[in-house]
Amino acid sequence: MADGITDIDTGVAEDKEASGIKPELAAYRHAPSSVAFKKLRKRILRETQEAIRKFAMDTPREDGSPQKWLVCLSGGKDSYGLLAALLDLKWQGALKADIVACNLDQGQPGFPKHVLPEYLTSLGVPHRIITEDTYSIVTEKVPEGKTYCSMCSRLRRGILYRVAREEGCDAIVLGHHRDDSLETFMMNLLHGGRLAAMPPKLRNDEGDLNVLRPLIFTAEADLAKFAELCRFPIIPCNLCGTQEGLQRMAMKALLDGWEQKKPGQRDVMFRALQNVRPSHLADERIFDFERL
Repeated sequence: MADGITDIDTGVAEDKEASGIKPELAAYRHAPSSVAFKKLRKRILRETQEAIRKFAMDTPREDGSPQKWLVCLSGGKDSYGLLAALLDLKWQGALKADIVACNLDQGQPGFPKHVLPEYLTSLGVPHRIITEDTYSIVTEKVPEGKTYCSMCSRLRRGILYRVAREEGCDAIVLGHHRDDSLETFMMNLLHGGRLAAMPPKLRNDEGDLNVLRPLIFTAEADLAKFAELCRFPIIPCNLCGTQEGLQRMAMKALLDGWEQKKPGQRDVMFRALQNVRPSHLADERIFDFERL
């Protein structure tokens, strides 16, 4: 036991029973038994556990029963890493919430429908696969040359809220990480004229569901390496990922450039999101300048 995280002995094996890994840790069945992987796993789990603790994500219901989370999977590296970390923490007793995994099949041409159901079944994770043809809506409504992200996100979020209510969930849980939050901050700053990012915890407008981001402290590079070492069956997003000129990609390139010139810049910027001084800004709605 180190840093509150239990060591596991992983070995490359196709079958989780043959590998000797407990079913709750089946996401690691292809992972190497290297020291480097163990350090990476511990870092991701420590950061995830810290986010859950710091932002009170796992607070029991009023009757004392555990929350129920709808963990949303896209098939990308981040959502696979999110699920693996949550299952790991749950196995260790560090997460009380019950988990239901969910994937939204948006009707994209060539989408491999079998990948996520087979993967989730192999883990023994309760799950819902929802089929809604948002692809046709987005491609029809968005003018040529414009990006799909905004409309796609709104449609997807509405469907996930509905599924969460059907499942009796308290929250939908997303795989957004530290770099996603910083890119959103930069987009809002340079294009939206506001200071805003992706919060770790947000109550929806209806007031009945939370949106949680337990990976908010975790670097994208760590999740990419984690996915590679665990050999997750990645499904690329061909809807928006092939579009050129995305603002988010421009922000990522900008942050990459700063990081190359000054390593650790992303960490400094993310600390700034946790160290806001309203009196040093110019928004009279959050600071009473008249009373000075």
